[in-house]
Amino acid sequence: MKNIYEPVTAEIVKVERQSKDVLLFRLRSKGGVPFGTPKRGMHFTPGQFMLAGVWGYGEAPFGIASDPYETEYIELVVRRVGDVTGAMHLLEKGDTMTLRGPYGNGYPLEFFKGSDVILITGGSGIPPIASLIRYIIHNRKDFGMVHLVYGAKTSAGLLMKREISKWKRKIDVTLTVDGPECDWKGKCGFVSDCLTDIKVNPANTVVAMCGPGPMVDSIEQLVNPMGISDRKIFISMERRMQCGVGRCQHCVTGRKYVCTDGPVFNLDEIDRNWD
Repeated sequence: MKNIYEPVTAEIVKVERQSKDVLLFRLRSKGGVPFGTPKRGMHFTPGQFMLAGVWGYGEAPFGIASDPYETEYIELVVRRVGDVTGAMHLLEKGDTMTLRGPYGNGYPLEFFKGSDVILITGGSGIPPIASLIRYIIHNRKDFGMVHLVYGAKTSAGLLMKREISKWKRKIDVTLTVDGPECDWKGKCGFVSDCLTDIKVNPANTVVAMCGPGPMVDSIEQLVNPMGISDRKIFISMERRMQCGVGRCQHCVTGRKYVCTDGPVFNLDEIDRNWD
């Protein structure tokens, strides 16, 4: 019987610094592609997550940032915040990590098709949104207007800048930082401040969000007055996933397991949830 907690070993084939405390890791299986059987050419759905780790330190959940059509590798964006991620930041090209997954449910891609899409994220919440953007660009004719609104405390905290410059050719991109900076040509203010500039047809618009709780809470208060119903608002929750398979109960919110019922939820599902 297969041990559901047994990870595969993945080799680091690229390390790219995104900010002073964030690295992007490109990972490839040492013995072939370990990311499940391709479905419609994809190894995962944008919004799913992996559990990555270092032997002796443990593992942690990370949203997958790479193109879901890519079959040779996956990319994870890792912010240094504790022992596990601190150990990861000491790794170099050629070293290995452990991987389990992909886990959870991603964004409902078929439901999104035919609609205008607003993508909202902040700080290090960009990875699952990045994967979703890459899917949309692969299938651009299936979607209407696509708006990305991405914010950080400072311009140095905006991640995946090289990719963003490419995305601007295919989708509308708004970048914002909390306060004025020298040489900053984007917007200043919170992500929520930028939404009022977007004109939408609420009957044909869906919203995908990923970011810190306070940001998501404030966005909800703005999106609903735009006329977009809760059933068209999808949130990727960043919440303490540990086993990945609904056994440890570490990520329970209300009656939901974030690891198996999410991490992407329709707002209707989690509104008024309790811890």
